Amino acid sequence: MRVDLGNALETTPGLTTETLDRLDDRVSAAHERIAAGMADDEFGYAALNLPETADPSEIRAAVDGFDRPEAVLTVGIGGSALGAATLATALDSDVDAYFLDNVDPDDTRSLLASLPLDDTVVNVVSKSGTTAETLANFLVVREAMADAGVDWTERTLVTTGESGNLRELSDRHDLPSLPVPDRVPGRFSALSTVGLAVAALQGHDIEAVLAGGRDGMDALAGSLYESPAYAYGAATYALAERGALTNAVMPYAESLETFAEWFAQLWAESLGKDGLGQTPARALGATDQHSQLQLYRAGPPDKLVTLVRPTERADVPIPETDLDGLAYLGGSSLGGLLDAEFEATEASLAAAGVPNVRVEIDRVDERALGELLFGTEAACVLYGELASVSTFTQPAVEWGKKAARGLLGGGDFAEAEAVEEKRELRID
Repeated sequence: MRVDLGNALETTPGLTTETLDRLDDRVSAAHERIAAGMADDEFGYAALNLPETADPSEIRAAVDGFDRPEAVLTVGIGGSALGAATLATALDSDVDAYFLDNVDPDDTRSLLASLPLDDTVVNVVSKSGTTAETLANFLVVREAMADAGVDWTERTLVTTGESGNLRELSDRHDLPSLPVPDRVPGRFSALSTVGLAVAALQGHDIEAVLAGGRDGMDALAGSLYESPAYAYGAATYALAERGALTNAVMPYAESLETFAEWFAQLWAESLGKDGLGQTPARALGATDQHSQLQLYRAGPPDKLVTLVRPTERADVPIPETDLDGLAYLGGSSLGGLLDAEFEATEASLAAAGVPNVRVEIDRVDERALGELLFGTEAACVLYGELASVSTFTQPAVEWGKKAARGLLGGGDFAEAEAVEEKRELRID
């Protein structure tokens, strides 16, 4: 993972090298705090130990009981799905991966109708084992499998904590199961059983994913000038302090589009505290050059654009043509065009004074993805340290969960009463 901050200097808002020099002392102190948290395996900081503490043999043992399936369906939400989805979307496999991470009835019905349920492994994931959306979807999936004459107990893998409904279900039916790591918030669990089980079922090299994470660990240092992850975390924090309150993450690879979704949860849920934070926006290059770029370049000066790309990829040549105005494309390639689009967007933003940061990996493979995921998590943790926010909690999310559970009769919660107090101004 490499980070280039050059186009965030002398922009609006922007940084200077003097700003970064002054900030570097705080980065050093924050690194010491992070290192101490990792050494003590503290809540949250334990996530940065996963490249070393996650056990790939445990994951492989859990999935080896299934013949290579035609499809794997993950039933989970938020951090219980997005890390796995990032890897599944980025890496090619003949095992199709699907994710039930919402409770939209039309989508759920359509997806289940399309799946070969007799050759699908259901991967149900919830740390607490009580997540309403996950359990509701799992009950629907289980019934659909029974209706199709499929023994769901032969096709289900459970990933959950030490207690809760899912753990009880797993024990009762002797289902293959994996533990959710302790002291690791869900959105930081991509490099664990939560994120890697689907990759293992798809036949990917999960050891290489973890090796990439260890590459990221080895790159952590007490200076932003020596650590790409810390360079990104420090720069995003400093730019937010100066008014760049939106961070538009724009991968220039279709396979990394889900990475931007994973980033959005990590950044929003970790850093949106106490009136602080940076709103993540999702974009895709080159597609969103024709939609969102107009706003980023000419709208309010409150944005940072993070451009992400692999520097090596398979390519497709563009055939020669004698059409007027298009001859310049002949003999080039789609990869060459995409690289030109990337560099043109970068230059366009810089010319307009919009800060942008380049993040590069060598290629989209297991090892590079492991390093990218780890580096982004470490950047987020550093940002949280510099901003003095409680990076690993999510009180606003918990409020909504209690309100929804109360509305469904799952207990008495004061939060549910607030729903009844909603003000109305209806126009019918």
